[in-house]
Amino acid sequence: MKLLEDLECEDFELSIVFCNDKEIAVLNKQYRNKAKATDVLSFSLRENSKDSMISYILGDIVISVDSAKRQAREKKLSAKEELLRLLIHGFLHLLGYDHENVSIKKARAMQKKEDELLNSLGLWITN
Repeated sequence: MKLLEDLECEDFELSIVFCNDKEIAVLNKQYRNKAKATDVLSFSLRENSKDSMISYILGDIVISVDSAKRQAREKKLSAKEELLRLLIHGFLHLLGYDHENVSIKKARAMQKKEDELLNSLGLWITN
């Protein structure tokens, strides 16, 4: 997968779950204490883990297809393009990038990396 190659992570594993807004809202409430749907959630298996057995497993990305479709319409993108953007966004979170509760510099670094990856895949999407 080109994305994994671009990030030099081709030896790592992750799982991707596609769900609806109702299902992701339950997860968002349970794990982030936010009682609403969101577009993507990332669950790192590497954070705070010293277990060498899972060192090659990055974690899980959960994407709401309902939110992706809605956002795609709003941005005038295809659902596939928005799903790919959300996948990249979630993947960057698994690699330690963040945009919430961090400095503007760190948030911009995540956005820049997201844009670079989208461009490398032939997509020129801006948020």
